[in-house]
Amino acid sequence: MKAAILYKPGEMPKYGDFPDPVPQNSDELLVTVKAAAIKNLDRGIASGQHYTSSAHAQPKTLGIDGVGVLDDGTRIYGHGLTGMIAEKALVDKNRIVKLPEKIDDVTAAALPNAIMGAGAAIRYRAELEAGEVVLINGATGVTGTVAVQIAKHYGAKKVIVTGRNNNLLNNLLSLGADETILLTQDDDQIVQTVKNIHTDTPIDIVIDYLWGHPAELILAALQGHGGFTHRIRYVTVGGMAGDKIQLSSGTLRSSAVEILGSGIGSLSAVQMKKMLSEMIPEMMQLAIGGKLKIDTVTAKLEDIETAWNEKTPPAKRLVIVM
Repeated sequence: MKAAILYKPGEMPKYGDFPDPVPQNSDELLVTVKAAAIKNLDRGIASGQHYTSSAHAQPKTLGIDGVGVLDDGTRIYGHGLTGMIAEKALVDKNRIVKLPEKIDDVTAAALPNAIMGAGAAIRYRAELEAGEVVLINGATGVTGTVAVQIAKHYGAKKVIVTGRNNNLLNNLLSLGADETILLTQDDDQIVQTVKNIHTDTPIDIVIDYLWGHPAELILAALQGHGGFTHRIRYVTVGGMAGDKIQLSSGTLRSSAVEILGSGIGSLSAVQMKKMLSEMIPEMMQLAIGGKLKIDTVTAKLEDIETAWNEKTPPAKRLVIVM
């Protein structure tokens, strides 16, 4: 079969021939892949920098998930036991979602990772309740854009979004965001803006895709001053602005901020099962009805080397079509 092959961490994937995968037990299903999205996670694993990279031996096919057809003709989204940026792959029969007829392969391949990156943080880690106020830090990327829509779908009263691109921030207003914070402002301006918002409409949840210095500013803005404070669940999902922060002990002692993580390993088996059996199917139906939007660009498998190296337009998901 043809596939995107990684021979060594840190190198570019290569288009070439790779042995067809063979199921080893009754839980493994062979799928003919139709489309697979390239995410930051895929790039991180390929670079050798992601915390799961050491679990993947080389050479190997890339792509943690994708959309395809089983031998009986069933269209599915699935997590790959082998890389899914390939003509064929193995999937775990317990970690697949049967696709509704009206959703196209590209959208079906692009959405699930964003749903997991947004929905798991909002629903399972932060445990959003209707009427709460959510701040999404770094909302102008694909997952952040989906997070805005999911937060509103689950009943957020107000969604505040941050980012460095003012045009993309303003676009989020049409998807449900209520207020924007431009991160290119001076630090003092950002801190004061968050403080003002928190005073007017106390923030219940922060979903953070940036971490790094922007997280330091937000946490500083949420610091208490000796009185009773408002409970805040701060969920870190990504580290696009840096993997580490400086955090004063006083910030946590003076406030009711709870810092949580959302990512591989943070969900229980029960939550992951609900994600696949309930949340992803629900969100697919929203997409079919035009109530959940994601922008995509596509490239052919044979062009993987060029596509991998090119910068994907902001807030768009690159999907490889087999």
